[in-house]
Amino acid sequence: MGLEYKITFEVPDDYDPSSVIKKLPSPISSNMTEIYNYSVEEDGFYFLDNLVDQIVAAYAMKLLIDESLAYSESIKIQKL
Repeated sequence: MGLEYKITFEVPDDYDPSSVIKKLPSPISSNMTEIYNYSVEEDGFYFLDNLVDQIVAAYAMKLLIDESLAYSESIKIQKL
């Protein structure tokens, strides 16, 4: 089992996540194992690090955190 996180921020009603989604690295490793997974939710992002590749997962999570901070002065990151 991996590590699950919730990144909560004030998501605008007209929020379009397509730009951050395009920046995310491939979630699939060269041996076809899922590195991470995420979902866009009503109040932020859900993120799952499958503990396969720390560098790729950390970069993906950083992009989601940066995206959250672009829309809100403060965010909440909760380990589930």
